[in-house]
Amino acid sequence: MTTAPPPADTATRLTGLVRALRGHGLRIGPAETVDAAAVLDVLGLADREQMRAGLAAALLRSDGQRAVFDATFDLFFPLGVGTPEALRTHPAGHLAEHPDGNPPRNPDDSPPPRFGRPDPLRDDLRERLAAALAADDRTAQSRLAREVVEAFGRYGTGNTPTSDGWSAHQALGRLAPETLLARILAALREQAGAPDLSDRVLADEIRRRIQDFRALVTTEARRRVAELRGAERIAERAVAPTADRIDFLAAGRDQLAELRRTVHPLARKLATRLAARRRRAARGQIDLRRTLRRSLSTGGVPLRPAYRLRRPARPELVLLCDVSGSVAGFADFTMLLVQAMNEQFSKVRVFAFVNRTAEVTALLSRGGADPARLAARILAEAKVMGHHGNSDYGSALGEFAERHLDAVGPRTSVLILGDARNNHRDPNLDALRRIAGRARRVYWLNPEQPALWPTGDSAALAYTDVVEMHSCRNARRLTELIARLLPV
Repeated sequence: MTTAPPPADTATRLTGLVRALRGHGLRIGPAETVDAAAVLDVLGLADREQMRAGLAAALLRSDGQRAVFDATFDLFFPLGVGTPEALRTHPAGHLAEHPDGNPPRNPDDSPPPRFGRPDPLRDDLRERLAAALAADDRTAQSRLAREVVEAFGRYGTGNTPTSDGWSAHQALGRLAPETLLARILAALREQAGAPDLSDRVLADEIRRRIQDFRALVTTEARRRVAELRGAERIAERAVAPTADRIDFLAAGRDQLAELRRTVHPLARKLATRLAARRRRAARGQIDLRRTLRRSLSTGGVPLRPAYRLRRPARPELVLLCDVSGSVAGFADFTMLLVQAMNEQFSKVRVFAFVNRTAEVTALLSRGGADPARLAARILAEAKVMGHHGNSDYGSALGEFAERHLDAVGPRTSVLILGDARNNHRDPNLDALRRIAGRARRVYWLNPEQPALWPTGDSAALAYTDVVEMHSCRNARRLTELIARLLPV
């Protein structure tokens, strides 16, 4: 197993890395690529972590891109290539006793029970892992990650390369490192002589170390799969996207938390963009008569065009958001984003619904300190549900048109947020027409892809006959739409 890619292969690996990062939406041009090549020329390949830091400095533009960069870097500049010789002849002799270097498999090729019959190899690895985690020995943990993947991570028969591979989930399921918490805690307490009062702090530190080890196993399994199927393919399919490219409907709790942390940077960027548009719009059209008059002082050359100035007023904005479970994360993020951009509008009013509609503008304003529980607060404190908890767009639009239509005027832009899945109820298109008839503009932002709009209980196609509907699956797309659609 070599410890670094051969120098002749460096240019190919660097261009592959750049191409994969571009595929994840990172803006990397020829200049940054040339800078990265210069970094490699100066730093060399001896110190991998120094090389990682140098390439990140040359290629990245924000801290939010680092996670994608690190995972992709590990594919194109791996810690090693192939199976280490030491793992083929395990020092304890457990791997060597099997011809293919792997423990026996069940007939159905599924992993054996986690804690069934005695497994000397697993017990040995768990003992060594507990010691490495207690000592916080990163070198030992890296070696153990490779051993764990080699011992427990392989799946397939070896006869069909396209179906063979390596699974971090399978390997970690066999090893179960999270069950070592009590053992490591006892070892640390014994070493440090710490009082019981510090057990919580120690437990949190052990969980962090276990999580870091799980990441090492995931990286090693991904490296092995990349050797089988190509780094480019695995970089495209197995590297988690940046927060602004995560689908709202597929985002987990941690990903939604990461999205919420991006709200204020995105809001500042959008505010700057909208302010620039407003300044350009204020200049108006060229005043030909005044321009010609000015050109007399420059020999007839119109060096200083004159414009018919106008004073565009800041628009009003109304948000109408579905906060039911299926799209709550999407509505939550959008409400927070608009609230952070509040100064860009003369008035912002926010309404939420499941099957009833209620204004939540005040709730959003005073609840900004705890964005993670925004949707839960709305469901608990606002009357957005009637006798059942299922989405009913027709009923919600009808209630808005009857009770809150005074919020919409000729300067108002209305954004409706939801997947338009109406549980086969009446979509109430007349209510939507009444709203569209009073507003300056109405846009519907749907977190589902257009291919799903005609399926199931979706009323999206019916609503597109009345208002303009846009697919808005992630934060990047949402930012683009708000910047393009909202008036100045």
